[in-house]
Amino acid sequence: MGSGVRTTAGILKQLVLSAAAVAVFAGPARAEDGYDLWLRYKPIESAAQRQSRSFATQIAGQTETPTLRAAAAELSRGLAGMLGTAPTVSGSVTSDGAVLLGTPTSSSEIAALKLGLDRVGDEGYVLRSTTVNGRRATVVAARSDVGVLYGAFHLLRLFQTRASLDNLDVVESPRVQFRILNHWDNLDGTVERGYSGASLWDWHKLPDYLDPRYTDYARANASLGINATVLTNVNANATALTAPYLDKAAALAGVLRPYGIRVFLTARFSAPIEIGGLKTADPLDPAVAAWWKTKVAEIYRHIPDFGGFLVKANSEGQPGPQDYGRSHADGANMLADALAPHRGVVMWRAFVYSHEEPDDRAKQAYSEFVPLDGKFRDNVLLQVKNGAIDFQPREPFHPLFGAMPKTPLMMEFQITKEYLGFATHLVYLAPMYRETLDADTWRKGKGSTVEKVVDGSLHGYRRTGIAGVANIGADRNWSGSHFDQANWYAFGRLAWNPSLSSEAIAEEWTRMTFSNEPAVVEPVVQMMLRSREAAVDYMTPLGLHHLMGRGHHYGPGPWVEGGPRADWTSVYYHRADARGIGFDRTATGSNAIAQYAPEVAAEFGDLKRCPEKFLLWFHHVPWDYRVQSRRTLWDELVVTYTRGVQSVGDMRKTWSTLTPYVDSGRHAQVAAFLTIQEKEAQWWRDASIAYFKTFSKRPLPKGFAEPAHSLDYYKALEFPHAPGHH
Repeated sequence: MGSGVRTTAGILKQLVLSAAAVAVFAGPARAEDGYDLWLRYKPIESAAQRQSRSFATQIAGQTETPTLRAAAAELSRGLAGMLGTAPTVSGSVTSDGAVLLGTPTSSSEIAALKLGLDRVGDEGYVLRSTTVNGRRATVVAARSDVGVLYGAFHLLRLFQTRASLDNLDVVESPRVQFRILNHWDNLDGTVERGYSGASLWDWHKLPDYLDPRYTDYARANASLGINATVLTNVNANATALTAPYLDKAAALAGVLRPYGIRVFLTARFSAPIEIGGLKTADPLDPAVAAWWKTKVAEIYRHIPDFGGFLVKANSEGQPGPQDYGRSHADGANMLADALAPHRGVVMWRAFVYSHEEPDDRAKQAYSEFVPLDGKFRDNVLLQVKNGAIDFQPREPFHPLFGAMPKTPLMMEFQITKEYLGFATHLVYLAPMYRETLDADTWRKGKGSTVEKVVDGSLHGYRRTGIAGVANIGADRNWSGSHFDQANWYAFGRLAWNPSLSSEAIAEEWTRMTFSNEPAVVEPVVQMMLRSREAAVDYMTPLGLHHLMGRGHHYGPGPWVEGGPRADWTSVYYHRADARGIGFDRTATGSNAIAQYAPEVAAEFGDLKRCPEKFLLWFHHVPWDYRVQSRRTLWDELVVTYTRGVQSVGDMRKTWSTLTPYVDSGRHAQVAAFLTIQEKEAQWWRDASIAYFKTFSKRPLPKGFAEPAHSLDYYKALEFPHAPGHH
């Protein structure tokens, strides 16, 4: 590349000219397809707004590392697109209006400012309005190159959302160490529970062809502070650990590295047998431990900054240490010992349930892992789903949170909408994430929230993490629908700062993705904030759960029964009968409430105190029980199902008013998807009411329409080719 500033400046100028040409010649009428995500960098609407941001006339700083070059290139791209004029590029501040970026090591001008960068840690940054060389400047400074990159994206976000840029004094650091996407992508190009096309990773063409989308994927993640990615499915394939595939993973790591993203892989526990020629995978067998140490050393030769392994073991048929009479700690520690010399970590999933059916599947993870607290190596994190069943539209927080003070617990959220209508239903997930993070475990008194468990502050965890099961695929718009991009965005923002509000995140995303016009921002944000509750209403009201179709998880299936396991059926969970409906998890039932702190158990276990959103999760309730509205439970179910359908109709009508403000291509697709969602919400409502009515034997409340078809009609529907089929 050469070492001179002139070479770097030339590269950046070329990037700026290209970005400026796109900004000038594309024009506002150009149809958008969603590829640009929230990094659209569209021209600022008014002359006054452009004038208020015209300080960004120069990018200054020595950008001789790949990450600093990426930061400067992104700033150039963004500013050229929004201001219509390419900023000049130089090594130091020479004119008013400069953006100076770098670290004290890369820039003597930044070092001289003495910004106190030790306080921001390894990934934080400072944005400051100041004077440099007698010139007005905006400084983007950090201790590390990646911190500078994150700061550059923050500055661009302020531009994009039309925030005030006067007297900037921003100090930001991530609250969570590992902010990681879990791709459930298979080596054959399919994506388990993926609703946005084939896998982003083209393993066949790797390592020799690097799709430009890989760089754009890295840019999008870096803009949120996501710093790690698991390339392969938790239902792992040992082939991913063979030399040819390590070459492919190394090629991807090379693309992602300048953007601060480390690569992880899933480890199939039986890999020593399947690709190593051993006769056992017993974690206490010295030959097995030696095989893994050799394999890990091989991985680090390919990928020097490899992050480590994500492991699903002894769950849903996956091999694991229990196959050999060993514990989860035995299995995790064996892998952790292999990774420790390289500073790698093991993320061991706590989503487990045994071949022997327990009395309540919700209890098994707690029962298996709490006795192991303190027995894991210090480079092991337990990855725990937000709820104890499986990413349902609504679940109470997982009882493991707060219950393992000696073992770092990291959160696992699902970004892909496996149980929430796939890509065609508008369901903004930040309120779901927020609901879990805000839940109080009471493990160290009032205020012991899940958020404090996850960020490490409650128990003093040395390692912390948040994972999200990715919704990203090869579809042009990345996520299958335009609004599903908001869930990727919301996950990343909450992983960086778990205290952010759902509304603030929605407003940022709407401004960056659609428009800063109040006529767009206000109604779209309100649509988003209501959408998750609407989905819960028409799918799983009042604490019902696991009511979807078998296998593909598409559409309603409250009648699903039989098969190899009771806990793979719907009837196992809703337990409807002539008396009532709901799963009794109190002391008179499975006593799952006993896994929570006494204060939480007392609330959940009391029929009168239990939040109605969890009522049927914890209680088997008579059909004529009077709920808070004073309606009977049966009537309340009908009202709630119907309200969910009406909410979708309201969203569809709201969106139809935004035609003048949103480009025609994206507006048309969202409108079509909302029509699908309204139709399917009605299907959920009618099929569920038709089924549960066979138990309640009660009429619908006055003024509420009967289901459009018979129960037999709904039960006969089949969807053998639904996407994401498992």
